[in-house]
Amino acid sequence: MNKTGFIFDLDGVIVDTAKYHYLAWKKLADELGIEFTEEDNERFKGVSRKRCLEILLEMGNIDASQQQIDAWLFEKNEDYLSYIDRMDESEILPDVPKVLDYLQARKIPMALGSASKNAKPILQKVNLLSYFNTLVDGNQVTKAKPNPEVFLIAGKNLGVQPENCVVFEDALAGIEAANIAGMTSIGIGDPKVLVHAKYNFTDFTEIDFTFLDALIDKLNGKA
Repeated sequence: MNKTGFIFDLDGVIVDTAKYHYLAWKKLADELGIEFTEEDNERFKGVSRKRCLEILLEMGNIDASQQQIDAWLFEKNEDYLSYIDRMDESEILPDVPKVLDYLQARKIPMALGSASKNAKPILQKVNLLSYFNTLVDGNQVTKAKPNPEVFLIAGKNLGVQPENCVVFEDALAGIEAANIAGMTSIGIGDPKVLVHAKYNFTDFTEIDFTFLDALIDKLNGKA
């Protein structure tokens, strides 16, 4: 029996939906007369929708009632959903299915651990939902990364101890959350940014089965 479990973040790891968040925030920013660039959007990655709007309003020096804030949050999400509604398997990042297939063949339990409240419909759109034994997203957690809540719940749902869990993350806050949880962190992206990750890969094309086998054996106490 395997003692290991693998946990995947969604955005920037499995699919890249950051561009759709940017387009939705940019549309709202234009309506409010606020200049909003892709560089500004970097500040929004891994941050809750509510906090993103607070940052945007601070940028425009705009005060608003709670009713207006709620309306803008709803509008932004509706715009975002209209983009992801058109997603398909072509949006999956390179070689992600290769790794998912391999872990599934080895009967390694897998979880999704994401701040997104739209994780399930996205996975359904790209036909990857069936790979995951459990899905923990923004609908089930109250604390944002780097708080490890999302990963700890995912590990518990898999029935795997934190020290035997592996986390794939593309954000610094996510890497910190995995490390705080006592899990093995794998950074997907720029190693100069994800400096605290235990292992680093630019993307899944760099991950081979030899590495996965060695990591699984190590966590199972066979290495």
